[in-house]
Amino acid sequence: MSIAKSASEIIAKAKEKLKKEVSDIENRTDLTDQQKVDQIVKVFSTFCAAIAVQPIPFADIFVLTPIQGYMGKKIADIRGFPLSEAKATEIFKELAGLVGLGFLAQQLAIGAYKTVLPFLGALTTIPLVFGLTFGMGRVMDYYFVKKSKGEKIDKEALQKIFKQARQEGKQKAKENKEEINKKKNEL
Repeated sequence: MSIAKSASEIIAKAKEKLKKEVSDIENRTDLTDQQKVDQIVKVFSTFCAAIAVQPIPFADIFVLTPIQGYMGKKIADIRGFPLSEAKATEIFKELAGLVGLGFLAQQLAIGAYKTVLPFLGALTTIPLVFGLTFGMGRVMDYYFVKKSKGEKIDKEALQKIFKQARQEGKQKAKENKEEINKKKNEL
């Protein structure tokens, strides 16, 4: 099976499972908007970490980025900033550049863990990807809150939010290791 076909199958399967977990969360009245965003960020970080340890070397950018873009769409919906999933993915990439997230470096590290250093893969990939996705979720939330209010985006604030959230995400990855492994096995 080709890498592209494997990646497409994982994306489709992950999106279906994600839709079930976060379907219409933006319309729920039993949660505050912040609780909704927190849930979205945690669920997507968990799925991305589970996906990243799948045996598809160097294909992660093709799998993770669309899913992270979908996370952005859900956050935008919650914050009252409707946009398409494709536009959310574009914004995700733009914000990743602003906070200094090197996609190439991330993908090379994940690919190396899967091919050259497979025994370190789960130990290092899960907190890396969970933390990066968690950080980007927080950055996207800040971005959409500011945009929905017509306020200016502060690059330094984005970087600070990302750095703090990435560290928090790495810790949360350890706390959610069982859930991540469960999702990994489902995929």
